[in-house]
Amino acid sequence: MANLIIKNNLTTEEKIDLMRQDSMFDVADNDTACIPDLSFIKDEIKSKLAPPKVPKIFMSNDCIFNCAYCGCRASNDTRHCYTNKPKELAQIAMDESEKNGHGVFITSAIFKNADYTTELIIETLKCIRKDYGYKGYVHAKIMPGTDIELIRLAGLYANRLSVNIEVAKSEGYKKIARNKTKENILTPMGQISHLIKAAANEKSRYAPPFATSQTTQLMAGSTDESDYEILRLSKAMYNKYGLKRVYYTSFQYKNLARGYDNLAPVSVPSWRMKRLYQADRLMQLYDFTPEEIAPDSAAHLEHDIDPKAAWAIRNIHLYPIEVNTADYEMLLRIPGIGVTYAARIIKARKYCKISHDVLKALGVSLKRSRHFMTCNGKYQGEKCENIDIYRSLLALPLDASGSGLGVNSVEDCVW
Repeated sequence: MANLIIKNNLTTEEKIDLMRQDSMFDVADNDTACIPDLSFIKDEIKSKLAPPKVPKIFMSNDCIFNCAYCGCRASNDTRHCYTNKPKELAQIAMDESEKNGHGVFITSAIFKNADYTTELIIETLKCIRKDYGYKGYVHAKIMPGTDIELIRLAGLYANRLSVNIEVAKSEGYKKIARNKTKENILTPMGQISHLIKAAANEKSRYAPPFATSQTTQLMAGSTDESDYEILRLSKAMYNKYGLKRVYYTSFQYKNLARGYDNLAPVSVPSWRMKRLYQADRLMQLYDFTPEEIAPDSAAHLEHDIDPKAAWAIRNIHLYPIEVNTADYEMLLRIPGIGVTYAARIIKARKYCKISHDVLKALGVSLKRSRHFMTCNGKYQGEKCENIDIYRSLLALPLDASGSGLGVNSVEDCVW
């Protein structure tokens, strides 16, 4: 810091930045007492909060469709049917939203027909917005085959719209949801996408507001599909329809449904959904491709290894990565370093050399990452002789429910 000259025309923030940059020359790599205060980086670059769970409110459970997996199916004689009036449902929605504080999700079984059900949902949305003056978050479900004009009206009152694709292969509809088709699912999905884009491109301040996002739900295990096939479909829908999220749920068929006598019982484990969510985030935030996550040699995601760690093990020849020179994209390929920590490392490199102690100061856990990186050429990981040792180091213990995977909560991952 000696002989530091501060020009008078520099702002206070610029002066502080200069001082921080100069402080790197006073840092001893292995002396934690000499690490500069990097707390400002942690304050500036924080991970996003998990999306809140939103209460799901049903207009009706009296469905004309007979999907094998759904408790609302027409052939389920054990259910107690109900259909709310729009004003009644609006009041329920407001009460639930007040308890939750995060918004509300208006959905329904298909009562009478798709258009009639959507009309009831629209009337509920109108009541929520106009009668109650509610300005919070509202997610509305669009029924398969709904008329585009009704979709447009629903989008005037909802922040998010969704129609569930459910199956990973179109032939799956004949297997488990015979009233649904590829066309009555993808057509409204495409129409929603078009209306969202058109509203976003509308420059007039007098243009009515419209929903800003669309999601869908996909069940795993209903068509004997691989995880690669699921991820490839999800990637295609993200690209074509601009989806905000694909929500994954496990296919469960435990009780015989009338009309599906030849369908064998299936119960897909919940841990598979955890892995699919992790893989989905790798595609969306880390720029992984489906082929990288689940190649031909590993088309099914693994129970004990998360998909990012599995990729690292398959590509062990790329490691260790030097954190002081690696670009952002390569930092993201280090197990244990995500988008938040990669951004912190890039920021911190402006002020000091990155050592293992600096990484700790930035909040990075070295338990997994140290095996795949060097800091100033120094390696603190295990020198593994074979792939199995790496697998044992990265394995995550799971209980029967698949907990411990660090997957964010989602607003509507089960229908």
